[in-house]
Amino acid sequence: MSQLERNKAAVRRLKESQGTQDEAAAIREILAPGYTRLRGGMSNLANNAPGQGFPEPGAFLRGAFPDRVDVIEDLIAEDDRVGMLWRFTGTHQGNLFGIPPTGRRVDIHEIGIFRLADERITEGWFMADELGLLKQLGTQLPPRKDGRLIVPSVTDAGEDGDAVVKRLMAKPPVTQEERNKLKVARSKSSFAQKEDRAHYVQRRWGLQHLRDYGEANGLVQFDPSHAFPGRNDRITGLIAEGDKVWMQFNLRGTNTQSFYGLPPTGRRCEMAEVGIATFVGDTWTEGWYLADGVGILLQLGALHMLAGIGCKALN
Repeated sequence: MSQLERNKAAVRRLKESQGTQDEAAAIREILAPGYTRLRGGMSNLANNAPGQGFPEPGAFLRGAFPDRVDVIEDLIAEDDRVGMLWRFTGTHQGNLFGIPPTGRRVDIHEIGIFRLADERITEGWFMADELGLLKQLGTQLPPRKDGRLIVPSVTDAGEDGDAVVKRLMAKPPVTQEERNKLKVARSKSSFAQKEDRAHYVQRRWGLQHLRDYGEANGLVQFDPSHAFPGRNDRITGLIAEGDKVWMQFNLRGTNTQSFYGLPPTGRRCEMAEVGIATFVGDTWTEGWYLADGVGILLQLGALHMLAGIGCKALN
């Protein structure tokens, strides 16, 4: 078994052990001393919950979703990094960061990106479809006692797309993975080429739920590219293996135009997003994206837009 396969096996075991008798042993054996969680999957809900007297949702949210089941849909590795996409299903039967049990079933995606050393996980970065979760629960963020909102900060993290492309081109790409990675990086740079996506289909949009709202209300043209016309996304990670390339990036820009009907706010925003590109040979055939929809609404001061996708305010 190659090192990449051993790394993937470690990440897979950690996920598949959750909620089983192997969980404690897997955590002890796979998480390195000093393991750092860079971002939680439901970071916006979790960051707005401390100090509010809400019941704990339990380990891996199993207090809130005792019948939780995770099914791994994709696993990719390059160098010391592993990316994993899984589907989280369960019934909301306990308090979730201040959201009382609704009894509703949820079915959402979550992404984890891990760094390993000696087959142990040293870092983990997670992002769940919080917007989809709230939509399926039919609720908004619970109000805080102090009336404040904890908003994701603008970090300016990552690398300019042009710089990434120049670095990748400094050594001419030889393998299929290297050529595909260069094409994906070009999509976030001034070197973007239309022919790179001549046979491309978008399977999922990063802000899919807001896009659905836009299509239903004749506002689909007011998407992020329209709302942030001077956006300059920054790439925070690339992983390529086989026919897939994963790209972590941050949408970065100032909101100077309508965002799905929201008047311009003039606010500077940064939204985490992950794109999964699928290739057939040299042809980029599919794209699947997941973005921090709740985070961008918090930054824009636009949580009221949740009502448009079926989320009711909690009393």
